[in-house]
This record gives sequence, C-alpha cells and structure tokens, in this order.
Amino acid sequence: MFKKPKILVIGSFVMDLTVSTQKFPNSGETVFGESFQTAPGGKGANQAIQAAKLGADVTMVGKVGKDDFGKRLIRSCAEAGIKTDRILVDNDTSSAVGNVLLEVGERKATKNRIIVVPGTNMTIVPEDVSFLKDTINQYDMVILQLEIPQKIDRIVAKYAFNKGVPVMLNPAPSAALPDDFLSCLTYISPNEHEAADLTGVKIRKNGKNANNDDVRAAVRILLDKGIQNVVITLGNAGAVVANQKEYIYRPCIDVVEVKDPTAAGDSFVGAFSTGICAGMNPEQALDFANYTATLTVSKAGAQPSLPRLEDVLCLMKQQNYSNLNNSAINILK
Repeated sequence: MFKKPKILVIGSFVMDLTVSTQKFPNSGETVFGESFQTAPGGKGANQAIQAAKLGADVTMVGKVGKDDFGKRLIRSCAEAGIKTDRILVDNDTSSAVGNVLLEVGERKATKNRIIVVPGTNMTIVPEDVSFLKDTINQYDMVILQLEIPQKIDRIVAKYAFNKGVPVMLNPAPSAALPDDFLSCLTYISPNEHEAADLTGVKIRKNGKNANNDDVRAAVRILLDKGIQNVVITLGNAGAVVANQKEYIYRPCIDVVEVKDPTAAGDSFVGAFSTGICAGMNPEQALDFANYTATLTVSKAGAQPSLPRLEDVLCLMKQQNYSNLNNSAINILK
C-alpha cells in the first residue's frame, strides 16, 4: 500500500521583518515605506512547510530562541502539520531574524534585499543531530540548506549517504563546499548565482532566456563532482533538472503578478523534493515545483505565501497541464 513520503528537513528558522517601499534608499538616504509585516520564515522551515502543505509527512530539526519569535516559528510549523518534537530551544541566544526590504514601485518588477541575523541557527552542534545516525533511514529524503553550520549539514549528509537515503541540498546562502560533501548529495538545487559560485561558470541571460551552453557547462561540473542530479533555478528564465542521462529545461510559468519573490526558491525546493518522493519523474517534479513557486510569488510573506496542494493542482488545470502523475498526486492527497 502506498504511503505519504516522509521527509526530514534540517535547517533554519528566521522571523522575517518585511518593509515594502517604492524605492530602495541609497547610502545615507531615508525614504518612506509603504507597509510593514512580520512573518515566519527561514529556508529550512519554509521548505519543510511547503512540503507539508503539499501532502508530505515532514519532520523538522533546528533551533530557536526562548523568545516570542521562537514560539511563533514553532507554532507555524505545527499548524502546517510538521512534527516539531525535534526542534530545540536555546535559552541563551535569540531566534534568527531577517530584514527583508521589498521595492515595489509602480510598473517595476518586485525586487528584494535581505539581511539575516542568524541567531540560534548557528548554535546547532553535532550532539543535537547525533540521534539521526541510527534513525535517518526512516525517511525518504533529507533536505538541507546552508543557514546552519555547514559542519552539521556535512554530518547529516554522511549519515544519510551511509544509509542510502537521498539528500537534497539547497546551497543557499552561497558558500564553498568540499567535494566529499558534494559526493554525498543525490540532488543539489542552486539558483543561477549559486551555481556560478560553485562552478565558476557565469550563466549569461538575455531577458527571459538563459545561455544554454553556460547552463550545461555548470551542470557538467556539478555532476562530475559526484552529485547524482542537478537542479538549477534561473529566475524568470525558468529551471533545469539534469543527470547523466537527461537534461530537461522548463521556462518560467509567467501567469501571475509578482508581489513578493522572497520564498520562491524554498517553495520550489520543497515542491520538487515532495514530487520526487511521491513518485514523480524528474520532468514531472520540475513542472510541479515550477507551478508551486509561481503561486508563491503571487502573495506577500514567506510562509504565508506557500500554497497548498489543491491550489497548485487548480493552477495546473487552469493552464491545461497534461503530464500529471495521478498516482503521485493521490498519495499526496
């Protein structure tokens, strides 16, 4: 009998403090903003919540502070149906915050600038994840990012690799990664800038078109490092998934008004991972992730913008998408 995919997310919690303005201030300049809101975020928590909203059985491991933000960050995960018993509370360090600045001037594409104060995310130690050495094989996939100490990611990736559990790494924020870490990865999902940092290949773009030779060159370098599958998001130029046998490109699903791109990448990673674990092939999972991320940018805030499965399926139906994996969808419902 089929069962919902079990996904383990090790990662960050961040309370986003978001200001929207028609114009980013220059150095020394003060401008009036248009709105302010707080919303739970953090790449790890965002990806976990997106997976849970799409139907996966998700466990989250991370650390928050003993403060109001920490309580709210845990509550957001719990409300999405995530198992939160492995989320730790640090009595001495504050929860992480993200200062998100959105430029939303009339007739201009929305842009964002984000400063993260990592707080408790960087206080995770190896002892906090040691229980996974013997229990990680309970999961169908492990999702990692780089907003916690890289040492922790490397330990968990090795645990998973040794047990044959697939690992997805979203290498953000960008950082140098050793080859012995990369060789433990089943999937890596950088954006175009992170891919350039990892490979030295700058992906040139012309409007909504990315240079295919550049993308293929970056993919080849990452595959040669032992990563089994490479997924590169290209912003408004779409996304690519590739391995040793296939290379699949999809353009951006440009059917909504972009209000806030903050959590689009996290939405994509959570959706792609969920699709793969539910039984979709890479092409179907790429499409599923694209539609999910499209809905995400149409709303403001990180976690509040993450869509549920029924919303994604509705958009796919509206756009006459015909390559649905009905068996996978039925597992997630």
